[in-house]
Amino acid sequence: MSILEKYEAALKNKDEATMNELLHDDFKFTMHKSGNTLGKSDVMKWAMSGDINQRDTRIVYENDEVGIHHAFVTFDDGNVEAVMAVYKYKDGKIASLETGATPMPK
Repeated sequence: MSILEKYEAALKNKDEATMNELLHDDFKFTMHKSGNTLGKSDVMKWAMSGDINQRDTRIVYENDEVGIHHAFVTFDDGNVEAVMAVYKYKDGKIASLETGATPMPK
């Protein structure tokens, strides 16, 4: 199972232990739509909250250095976004994540 497959499953199942193993201690998440940047603990808390619900997920590309992922994400507030994500790996873990999001009709 690839890093992104493990990440998708951990997010879906709210598997905190696996998420903690997959995210590098220096992890940084940059959301270009909002300009926000989050660290590992912030992302772990958000992921476990259940606010992120992905569908039609697709791994576009993945190797030992990077992963590219697309999904439609519905948030608890009802907003839906098409999200393209680029993951960079370090030491076999996710070291950074950058996303671009397009609002979709509810």
